[in-house]
Amino acid sequence: MSKVADLIRPELAELGVYAPLEGDFSIRLDANEAPALLSAGARARLAAVAAATAWERYPDARTAALREAIATRTGVSPGEVFAGVGSDEVIATLLTVLVRPRGKSPVPTLLTTTPSFVMYRQSGRARGWNVMEVPLDAEWDLAESSMARAIEMTPPNVVFIATPNNPTGNLMSPSRLEHVIQAAAGALVVIDEAYVDYSSGDHLDLYRKYDNVALLRTLSKVGFAALRVGWLVARPELVAELDKVRLPYNLPTTSQTLAATVLCELSAEIDALAATVKAERARLCEALAALPRVTLTPSQANFVWLGTERPAGEVFDALCERKILVRSFHARGGRLGSQLRVTVGTREENDAFLQALREVT
Repeated sequence: MSKVADLIRPELAELGVYAPLEGDFSIRLDANEAPALLSAGARARLAAVAAATAWERYPDARTAALREAIATRTGVSPGEVFAGVGSDEVIATLLTVLVRPRGKSPVPTLLTTTPSFVMYRQSGRARGWNVMEVPLDAEWDLAESSMARAIEMTPPNVVFIATPNNPTGNLMSPSRLEHVIQAAAGALVVIDEAYVDYSSGDHLDLYRKYDNVALLRTLSKVGFAALRVGWLVARPELVAELDKVRLPYNLPTTSQTLAATVLCELSAEIDALAATVKAERARLCEALAALPRVTLTPSQANFVWLGTERPAGEVFDALCERKILVRSFHARGGRLGSQLRVTVGTREENDAFLQALREVT
């Protein structure tokens, strides 16, 4: 291994494997998955579509039907859609293409916020990019002046901004977001809308207004995480370049056909699920706001971001002992040492979580 080790990218030494916690948990509220609310009729339709798969044939290399379905639901043209294996592959493909260094930097630069989706940094460092993370402000919003300074000091190739943000759940202020887009005129600004179905609005207006803006979306958060389908809405000329480096047949036939079926025939299921989760989120937030030792950030996602007076690591462990798994950020220290992210589950799961939280905080 020693000779091979000499060939490995040195940045990998600072990274770990992305591995969700496993264990015997009766309630899992850690991964921002949607609750199991798909109707029996929808399940039957998806089973019929899967059963018709030509197993001996490769998938559609162009993902044509899927791109058409995405475009129709999103309100863009198929030429503006790039589909991949979850948002992760889309991010990785962008970072494979947009690599020409800017300014005096010998390597490309990725700019994002912290805390935010970990795969921005993970994917960037795994490819040797310089990654700059600007802390969010005290209300978990964009620190506009700090973002502007970072852009001026080291012009980025790509800026990733999640809104609603993961793990904080809030939307970024529209004016601050637009100012960052304007300041980063030489970069691609990717607005990650993974949780758009649970929020009060989207950012298509910014995509149409600025030619350096792209939108990132996924089916993973609305009940179809098993399909691993994500996509980018971007200018056709960028999509054409991304297609050049996309691995052949990257999306399996079942993922393509089932995702297209969901988007074309079962979109009402997505809307109903989102409505149910938003109603349950409101009920959960009302109960959390009444707890004396808990602070809550208003959420526009399918999870809640809460702070606890007791160290989050202790609360996390106590919940695990009760077979309830949430996501704790205590290992990152600082102001994250008191923060938990909790997915909105079913009414029964949320009630069990609330009861357990009352016991351990």
